[in-house]
Amino acid sequence: MTLGTKLLRCALPLLLLSATRLSAAWVTHQREPLSQTEIDQLRDAAQEPAPRIKLFLQFARARLVALQQMRADPKAADRAQQTHDKLQEFLDIYDELNDNLDTFVGRRADLRRPLKLVIEADTEFQADLQALKSSADASSAEAQQYQFLLDNVVETVDGSVQDHRQLLADQEEAAKHKKK
Repeated sequence: MTLGTKLLRCALPLLLLSATRLSAAWVTHQREPLSQTEIDQLRDAAQEPAPRIKLFLQFARARLVALQQMRADPKAADRAQQTHDKLQEFLDIYDELNDNLDTFVGRRADLRRPLKLVIEADTEFQADLQALKSSADASSAEAQQYQFLLDNVVETVDGSVQDHRQLLADQEEAAKHKKK
């Protein structure tokens, strides 16, 4: 065994350990879009699709309301960054909602009722985001800091609307065949 091989054998575990600690530190610096209370509420509703989906809708809606309130406040500092952060939180929660829908579909859960709420919320979200986008077009200097994310959020919600409607149609069709 050469000296280089010995050094590599000793150094490799240390490199792996430091890489693990570095990635753990990076993860802890990422912002969690949910509060501890919200996380606890989701944990309590872990197995029930309807309450869990309602919670995600409630949390997403709250982020858009907070965004609107912040933007309406003339004293709000660093509006562009706050707009970006609140849009990112909304997107993270909305993506998690979609992931949960996929999970419950995989478990063959009946999602017809919650999906109707999701589709209703999608329409509301689209209107709120379109209003933000229209106002962002008006003040382009500020909007440049969050325009890409806003476009991404709008695209995600628009694409999800079609997916949610198709999923509801599929669920209704499956329910018809189950009854027979």
